[in-house]
Amino acid sequence: MLLFYIIQILFATDDFFAPAENLLKRPVFHADLFTEYGKWRDGWETRRKRIPGHDWCIIQLGVPGIIYGFEADTSYLAGNCAPWISIQAAFLKPEEVPLLPPRGMRMGTAASDEELQAVKEMKSDEWTFLLPMSEVKSGNLDTARNYFSVTSKQRWTHLRLNLHPDGGIARLKVYGTMLRDWSLSGQNHLSDLVAMVNGGVCIGHSGAQLGHPQNVLGIGKAKSMKDGWETGRNLERPPVLKVDDKGILLIPGSEWAVYRLGHSGVITHIETDTTHFKGNCPDTFKLEACILNIQEEKECISQKWMGKQGPKWSILLPSTKLKPHKRHFFNSTAIQTLDVFTHVRLTIAPDGGISRMRLWGFPRRTILLFCLVLKPYLLFSNFSYKMLFFYELNNNKMIFTLLVV
Repeated sequence: MLLFYIIQILFATDDFFAPAENLLKRPVFHADLFTEYGKWRDGWETRRKRIPGHDWCIIQLGVPGIIYGFEADTSYLAGNCAPWISIQAAFLKPEEVPLLPPRGMRMGTAASDEELQAVKEMKSDEWTFLLPMSEVKSGNLDTARNYFSVTSKQRWTHLRLNLHPDGGIARLKVYGTMLRDWSLSGQNHLSDLVAMVNGGVCIGHSGAQLGHPQNVLGIGKAKSMKDGWETGRNLERPPVLKVDDKGILLIPGSEWAVYRLGHSGVITHIETDTTHFKGNCPDTFKLEACILNIQEEKECISQKWMGKQGPKWSILLPSTKLKPHKRHFFNSTAIQTLDVFTHVRLTIAPDGGISRMRLWGFPRRTILLFCLVLKPYLLFSNFSYKMLFFYELNNNKMIFTLLVV
C-alpha cells in the first residue's frame, strides 16, 4: 500500500487561518508565531463559521488509483480541529475538470463568488462517499493521527475533504495503489515501468531500518538520504575487508527488495542513483527479473520470498560496482536478458542505500520469440543494437511485432 502522490489543491471554501495547501506538507509547530489573522497554524484551518453550511476543499491526485485508506492528522490543533470529517471521491477525465481561478496566497480569505460558481460545475456534492461523516480526535500528540479504511475498489482522480462544520486538519494522507491508464501511451512508448506514478510497488524486502525501498520509486530526484532506501550495517562484515580480482568486496550477506512493475514489459534501460549516499553507498548492486501471476505473487509474499519453490529469476545486470553520490546508467547492450517480465529484484551488497531506481522499457503482454544482436561495421566503434520479435494472440489472430533497442 502506497502513500498517494497529491498534485494540488484545486479549491477551498475558506483559508482564513491557514491555507489548504498545508495539508500536503509535513506538520511543524511554532509556539509563539502569530499572523494578523491570529495564531499561525501549520495545517488547513478555516474561520469560525457564522453562516449556513460547512467547509470543504477539492484535492487532485497526481495519478488515478484505488484508495485503501486515509490518515487525518490533527497535530497541534488541540483546540481548533474539525470535530468530524467526511471524504468524497470522483473519477474525472481532464475535459470534465473546469478551469478554476488560480488560488495564489490564500491566508485570511474565503472563496469568492466567482470561485464558488466555477467549482459548481464539478458537482462535487454528488461524488461518492469513501468516508462518511466520522469523528476525528483532538490534536494532542497521542490522539492526533486518525486512520480510516476504505472498501471501494474503483479508480479515483479527485477528492473532496469536508470539515463538519469548520476548524482544521493538519495533514491528510491518502493510501492506495496508483493505476496508470497504459492505453493512452501505446506499447512503443518508452516508460519507467517501475515508477510509483506508473503503478510500481515494493512487495517484499530484507530490511528497511533507515529508509523504505518503496522510496526509490519516488517522483523526481531524492531530496535527501531520507528520501531513499537505506539498510543497517551488515553485521557479518569481517574485521578486515578484502576484495576479489574485480575489486568487489568479499563480504557475506546482502540486502534485497522485490518490486512489481506497473505493467509487464521489456526493460531496455536501467538507472541506479546513489545521490546523497556519500559514505554509505553499497559496494555493488544486482538486478534480476521474473514472471509471476497473481496467485504466485501471493504465495511468495506469504513465504516472505524465502520459499523453496520461489520464482525463477533471470539476471538483467550481474553484480556491478557503484560509486557514491552518482547516477549510474545502463543501456540494452549491458542488459543480459531482454524479455517480458512482471517483477524485479534489486540486491545491494553488502549494505547501504540508494536514492532512485528507474527501469525504462516498453509495456508488453506478449511473448518474446527471439532476439537478434546486430553490429554494423563501424571502424573504432562498439555500437550495436538489438531487434526483438514478439508474438501475441489477439481475438484469435496471430500478431507479430518488432522492437529495435
